[in-house]
Amino acid sequence: MAPRNLLYAQSGGVTAVINATAAAVIGEARRHAPQIGRVLGARHGVLGVLAEDLVDTAALGEADLAALAGQPGGAFGSCRFDLDDPDDNPAQFDRLFQVFAAHDVGCFLYNGGNGSMDTVLKLSAAARARSYPLTCVGIPKTVDNDLLGTDVSPGFGSAAKYLAASMREAGMDLRAMSSRRGRIFVMEVMGRNCGWLAAATALARQGADDPPHLILLPEVPFDPAVFLARVEACVERLGYCAITAAEGVRNRDGVLLVEQDEDVRGYVQLGGIGQWLARLVHDTLGYKHHWAVPDYLQRAAGHLVSATDRAQAEAVGEAAVRYAVAGHDGVMPAIIREGDAPYRWRIEPAALGPIANGERRVPAAFIAADGLDLTDAGLHHLRPLIAGEVYPVFRDGLPDYRPVMFDTVARTLAPYRG
Repeated sequence: MAPRNLLYAQSGGVTAVINATAAAVIGEARRHAPQIGRVLGARHGVLGVLAEDLVDTAALGEADLAALAGQPGGAFGSCRFDLDDPDDNPAQFDRLFQVFAAHDVGCFLYNGGNGSMDTVLKLSAAARARSYPLTCVGIPKTVDNDLLGTDVSPGFGSAAKYLAASMREAGMDLRAMSSRRGRIFVMEVMGRNCGWLAAATALARQGADDPPHLILLPEVPFDPAVFLARVEACVERLGYCAITAAEGVRNRDGVLLVEQDEDVRGYVQLGGIGQWLARLVHDTLGYKHHWAVPDYLQRAAGHLVSATDRAQAEAVGEAAVRYAVAGHDGVMPAIIREGDAPYRWRIEPAALGPIANGERRVPAAFIAADGLDLTDAGLHHLRPLIAGEVYPVFRDGLPDYRPVMFDTVARTLAPYRG
């Protein structure tokens, strides 16, 4: 039997190391040439599959793969799109399998978060229902670190490293500019329901009074009186106060303190909690106030990648190919922590059923009793994930991120009208 092709796609918010996973997938697939034919990519995730918008990676040489591995963003293009239930929209699945068949796809690897793992499960079930020979494997990725079943999600370690470094540097600036009037700074970070990124900024501290002085997590209901009292006490002692706030902070009723518009699919855009908190402090206590929103910067900082994160991103890509070749359908390569001194880990397959659409929140054991800081256990858990550096090649003083060019695969089907 002729070897069948592997199709890889990226989904959800991209990271500083998702392309390292992509390069690892391509490299590992080439080592399985007897079982795998061409390594194809879909532009913009499953939307690219529906549109039959595919690329071929065959022309990429070793230098191209090395360049790809060092780039942030998503070289194949990503999307935020959830497949419908097969019973509600059978035509959508008809189209997907028409594309798979037209390009002789026998393995589908989807690189994303918990929603993407649900897509993998749906395609796996649909393939079995249609008796179509397709092995579906999810590849973990998310800066939010909210995937169940894995010690850490690739992408988180580098984003955490960037945010902790940013808080340390901003804190030094803030300390230098503190005055009798008092000054506060709020850094708003990603984290809709889970506060892992906000928690990681605690790693910035080198001394007991170093920033951040308060950390607001979605896991802990916001109490304005307690918050303002803590800010005031900090400013009275130090002259300034630095705060990290996850974008998904909620009140005691579970209602978001700040949210933006809702799109047509019901996805609520968050953002604005940093400005809201800064103004609350200013209006109540009269302090000078500043806020910053790293936004895309926290997940695109390819110049400050965690070596641990990079190694794990490559490992899950290689393992996903091996699982696909072995016929392990509906699984995800999970990172299992084996030890802490030093940090040791391994990769093993995890069934996607308990993972898809789930959320791994910051556990209570990692959150201080007052809800505004991390415990030593939390710091101990997070510290090895940001360890080590992988710097990009620099050219003319800036990272040399040159786009990797893919060959477009000719379409053979009629345009998709779904």
